[in-house]
Order: sequence, then C-alpha cells, then structure tokens
Amino acid sequence: MNSKKVIAVLPAYNAAKTLKLTLDDIPAGSVDEIILVDDASSDNTVELAKQYGLHVFVHEKNKGYGGNQKTCYKKALEMGADIAIMIHPDHQYNPKLVPQMLAPLLNEECDAVFGSRMIHKRDALEGGMPKYKFVANIILTKIENFILGLTLAEYHSGFRAYSKKALSMLPLQENSDDFVFDTEIIAQLAINKFKIKEIPINTKYFKDASNISLKRSTEYGLGILKTMVKYKLHQWGIKKIKQLSSVNNPANE
Repeated sequence: MNSKKVIAVLPAYNAAKTLKLTLDDIPAGSVDEIILVDDASSDNTVELAKQYGLHVFVHEKNKGYGGNQKTCYKKALEMGADIAIMIHPDHQYNPKLVPQMLAPLLNEECDAVFGSRMIHKRDALEGGMPKYKFVANIILTKIENFILGLTLAEYHSGFRAYSKKALSMLPLQENSDDFVFDTEIIAQLAINKFKIKEIPINTKYFKDASNISLKRSTEYGLGILKTMVKYKLHQWGIKKIKQLSSVNNPANE
C-alpha cells in the first residue's frame, strides 16, 4: 500500500483497442483508484471502461487534450488524491513504469515527475519516434530550457505525475484546452519554483497509438513558442499573464 492516495487518470479518446492493454500493464497495488475521462469518443471506450470498474467521466463534446486533463485532475482532487499520475490509454507509454514514476513523489522529493524519452535519445528513435519529431523535440526543449531556466531532457512527454499541492495551487483552468497545456503547466511549475524530476522511459509508436499529424505538430510547436514569449513578457513585467501569476507556494519564500 502507498503512504499517499494515488489516483491514475486516463485522458481517453477512442481508446477501446488499447485500454485493456494499458490497464493490464499497471502494476497491481501501484495505484489506489483509476479515473478515465472520455473526450466524446466515437467508439465503445466508455462501455469498456465501465466494465473494467473504472471511475468514468464523459465529455458530451470534445474538449481537447488539455481540456481532458483539466477534468482528470479536478476529479482526482475531488476524490482525495495526494498524487495524480497521467497514463495515456493508447498504450504508447509503458504503464509498468508507474512505480518508478511515483517513487519521487511518495518520498516527497519533488512536486512533479516526468517520464522522459530523451534522457537516452536512442530509445526514442528505436521506439519509432518519427525523425522530424525527434529533431523538433530536441530544438524546442533547448529553447524551453533557456527561457524557463530549467535543465529538462524533454518537455513533450505525456507520462506525468503531480503532487496534490501542485495541482491544487496552479491555475490550470487558465491553460489551453489543446496540446500546449503540457508546456503551460511546466511554465507554471517553473515560475512558482516547484521541483520537477525526470525518469527515463521507453515509448513506442504503433498503428493504434494516438498520433498527431505534421500540421497539428507544427501548430503545437508554434503554441510552445507563443507560451515562451508570454512567459518572458510576464517575467519582465511588460504584460501580466493571469495563468503565470505566482501562487502562495512556500518554495517562493
């Protein structure tokens, strides 16, 4: 048993083909509850999730990846989570690594843990990451580290875990409902001096795993750069950005 209540959140969209694979690979006893938030899927994701005994919440209209995460974390906090770990139900990230992801948070070493495919870069390519995404990942990460003053190996992995303190204090509802949510929350963590740790993970790209197109990837990249500009404008006091406002975090004192 964990010393803290751990809730796994699964942001789902048409995940029926891979949901069971994902659930089967979550180590027994590593999480206390599992929430699935369905973002208006057109398949039978919801029916399957209910059959598997998950706590299921359904968006009547598609809200996007960021919008899905907002619901995930809101519901996790309402259910008393001390830690929320996001596991994509498309089985692209390896759920067997959940205990390693949770360990730094259970030991109170940090406020967020990111699984990084780029600590050992060869693993990303061997897992099938398209080369254009591999190169873009490296370039964008260098820019983000420079702007935010961090030293992360990767900003773009969706395998993440957060403490209750981070999730309850950060203004997550101010963030995008799209994919850039993942970068905006890192900017919020950075400006509020929350501690982030990374662990190396492997990943795999395959037919049934969710994958965004080159066009959407380009839009995502531009969204990241826009977020970095907003961060600097806020940091320099040129324009106050509500989502980047400092919170009452003891680490800031």
